[in-house]
Amino acid sequence: MTGLGPVAWPPAPMKTERLVLRESEAQDRAAFIELFASPEVRTYLGGPRPRDELEREVPALPGRRPGLFVIDLDGVMIGTITLDRRDAERPGHVRPDAGEAELGYMFLPEAWGCGYAVEACAAVLGWFADALPGEPVVLCTQTANDRSMRLAAKLGFTEVERFEEWDAEQWFGVWYPAVVPG
Repeated sequence: MTGLGPVAWPPAPMKTERLVLRESEAQDRAAFIELFASPEVRTYLGGPRPRDELEREVPALPGRRPGLFVIDLDGVMIGTITLDRRDAERPGHVRPDAGEAELGYMFLPEAWGCGYAVEACAAVLGWFADALPGEPVVLCTQTANDRSMRLAAKLGFTEVERFEEWDAEQWFGVWYPAVVPG
């Protein structure tokens, strides 16, 4: 994964009770386009992108990069989770050298309200804690995004600060993996 040191990518697919978290495949292209074109999904992410533009720009094998997990329910993509290094130029950091791993997620509206986000994000956080023990993960969301705020709380993120960015109040939180004494 980009900038995460010795982490091998891609990891083996991860199975949860109902989901599989895996690398993207060609069959996921339509779902990627839907995620980025959806006004509901993109409400707090800068708005939807034009579908015709996405049809031209999204590659045949979309999202194939370190740090991106496809969330698969019964063989169908319902969303993505990303782990990327937070840009040092942006507000919100918990380490003096910045560059924390930042959790991001998008789910298709038909998957909302079923607990899939908690299940999938918890699996990714568990994987990350095993891959890079003791390293924090950060999350930033608009305070107006009630669903994302509830998800952050369920996952165990704690508020660090709030700030204005992109003309909206942002909530910035951190999650520390449980460190088991050796």
